[in-house]
Amino acid sequence: MAEGGRLAELLSHGTDRFSLAEACLLIAEDAYENLDVNHYLAEIERMAARLRGRLLQADAQAKVIGLNQFLFEDLGFTGNAEDYYDPRNSYLNEVLERRRGIPISLSILYMEIGRKIGLPLEGISFPGHFLVRLALRGSTLVLDPFSGGEPVSEHDLRKLLKRVIAGSGQAGLRSPDEVAAELPLDQFLEPASHRQVLARVLRNLKNIYREKDEPQRVLQVLNRLLMVQPDAHQELRDRGLAFQKLEAFRAALKDLTDYLEREPEAADADEIRARVIDLTLRCAKLN
Repeated sequence: MAEGGRLAELLSHGTDRFSLAEACLLIAEDAYENLDVNHYLAEIERMAARLRGRLLQADAQAKVIGLNQFLFEDLGFTGNAEDYYDPRNSYLNEVLERRRGIPISLSILYMEIGRKIGLPLEGISFPGHFLVRLALRGSTLVLDPFSGGEPVSEHDLRKLLKRVIAGSGQAGLRSPDEVAAELPLDQFLEPASHRQVLARVLRNLKNIYREKDEPQRVLQVLNRLLMVQPDAHQELRDRGLAFQKLEAFRAALKDLTDYLEREPEAADADEIRARVIDLTLRCAKLN
């Protein structure tokens, strides 16, 4: 199959009409040659089948308790706080093998198994910490798979917001506590589409590999990211910069030129135009 073919086919099925676990495993193929995607999908199915047999007559809340006990106590899945930025935490095959992950990768596994036992779980792309939600009669339960599937209170959510606001420096002259206390939580608790979840996984990996100065890995991740979100203009720019770092000058010139056409008034437009001029001269010398 052509490069990216299976993932592209999966994405063509619609916003949420594809297996999130399968898409994550297909992304992992870039880092793990000859990865057996079907093996790991079967492993997830086996886990769900084991759990389903225990919870045949259970209601939604009992299923959540059973899911938490099964994944985090019986199987030993846990958040990898000690080595949070290890890229293996973002690859679902590694999460299944090592039983360690970060909020989003553990949430993906949690949602996949939960849905297979009848829990309509949804992801929440909360600032700084991915979460999961479950609609109940008259309320919404917010859960944190990174902390063993524990329910998250409004107080906890505002603490997470405060941490993000403090780290970003966006509070201005006001305290992060004041800003976090006033923000309406509902806007941060909307369900994330499968594409949005995949994009967040990929952006995490992009940032990790950029920090590790691995431009070839950055490029692989950005190729996938632009498949998931073709209109992500900043990712197109970043791919152009990765190409330039790898001295793939023609590819860099195309991406950066396309970026300027789409974002002519971007804050970094002058800087990118200077790069385009330099790349044009470099490409002329290659002829």
